[in-house]
Amino acid sequence: MKSPKNYLLLLTSISLFGFANAQGIKKKKGEKKLPNIIYILTDDLGYGDVSIYNPAGKIKTPNIDKLAKQGMRFTDAHTTSGVCTPSRYSILTGIYPWRSRLPVGVLHGYSRTLIEKGQPTVATLLKSHAYTTGVVGKWHLGLDWVPNARSKDSVENQINTNKLYGISSDMNPDQIDFSVAPINGPRTQGFDYSYILPASLDMPPYCYLENDALTEMPTGFTPGSKLESGYTGPFWRAGLMSPSFDFKNVLPHFTNKAIGFIKTQSAAANPFFLYFPMPAPHTPWLPTAGFIGRSNAGEYGDFVQMVDDAVGKLLRLIDSLGLSENTMVVFTSDNGPYWRDNFVNQYDHHAAGEFRGMKGDAFEGGHRVPLIVRYPKKVKAGTVSNVTTSLTNFMATCSEIVGEKSDKFKMGDSYSILPNLESNVSKSAEQHPIVVISSKGLFAIRKGPWKLITGLGSGGFTDPSEVKSKPGEAVGQLYNLDEDIHEDNNLYQKYPDKVKELSALFAAIKKQK
Repeated sequence: MKSPKNYLLLLTSISLFGFANAQGIKKKKGEKKLPNIIYILTDDLGYGDVSIYNPAGKIKTPNIDKLAKQGMRFTDAHTTSGVCTPSRYSILTGIYPWRSRLPVGVLHGYSRTLIEKGQPTVATLLKSHAYTTGVVGKWHLGLDWVPNARSKDSVENQINTNKLYGISSDMNPDQIDFSVAPINGPRTQGFDYSYILPASLDMPPYCYLENDALTEMPTGFTPGSKLESGYTGPFWRAGLMSPSFDFKNVLPHFTNKAIGFIKTQSAAANPFFLYFPMPAPHTPWLPTAGFIGRSNAGEYGDFVQMVDDAVGKLLRLIDSLGLSENTMVVFTSDNGPYWRDNFVNQYDHHAAGEFRGMKGDAFEGGHRVPLIVRYPKKVKAGTVSNVTTSLTNFMATCSEIVGEKSDKFKMGDSYSILPNLESNVSKSAEQHPIVVISSKGLFAIRKGPWKLITGLGSGGFTDPSEVKSKPGEAVGQLYNLDEDIHEDNNLYQKYPDKVKELSALFAAIKKQK
């Protein structure tokens, strides 16, 4: 039998070892050196809507401008599509959207989830490195709504043979049991906390879901608003809504929820990731009383300035909590602006900046967006990068930040821009090609200054959307953006070798897994 003295020494040793081991586990689990990550995604915000990108514009964005001065501002950043859903898919998965079950177009409020079961996301990546993950805002990636008893077979494989009910076509809301939480959504795709709107603020159902469960049943109905406006102004579609849903309060409500998430996580040992996809300035354009008349671009411009104010609130909160130094803030947009020529003429404001086209288009105005990254530990303040980059690169960039080496999170369409952020160089020796798809399925591939569009017309909302070539005419478009940033001079027939080169490159990218 051990002596009492030796027994006490043994207990002490075990306790100290246990304490040290627990501390080691805690340190590994928390990985305190890893940065918090906040990804602010605006909705339909144009390159020219941010005043530091377009000083001659009629909208002022002092908070976003300040963010740019504190970090790196990209001038050649692109979404993977000219519209919402596919861009969001790429941001979270690192995969081009045309590889998904919805190669062209967008989902709606009654759509089923586009991110397939088991598909790695940025959220699952960061969660595996002890991040607490949250999403607050517009989801627009589908939810697996549960059919009611009389319609339960509608999503079964033997009936839904192509498995696209709710993807290529919406679920019928009469077939949904809203008393049951959707089976798949943010919580099954890596987010510890979620507070979302199912789709755009102009698409029913108008309701909130917290942690994938409805906060209030959509038992009310709205006849819609400004249905004749051509998808502008305070426009939204008719449909189901929660009785207390207030369209004008959605952006402030989401901002407060995002603030609450940050405050809660600021005291935690582990880092956090907040994905904050704002519902604005997408329609309905609904500036609140304090913002009406503050811009010189009508209610749209006022709404953009309301977005800027929300960004300012988050940034001031981060500063006040002492989180700024070790927090990477990313600010961008999901596609170009919906800003028609009549608005350009009326307000003399170019929402797409110097670029041709608008939301939906294969032209630059459809997919070239503001991108700002503030990360004081790695990024020199006030830097400007002309590196061509795509929002698919968020996945690979996060992988490099956390030191993830496994093949599970390696996506062929995503590469890290952390070296660009850390080196603070305006140009990169290696310019990766990027691919964009328009709202109607027209592809564009970019390599260096050269851009090939695989057809004629805008491929989106700018008229003409589609043009049939005549015998002997070009069947596609080729532009040298260094010499022709507005894409006015089609060089398709002048440089057939460049067309052949980019076409072969595009074919090779399409074959990649």
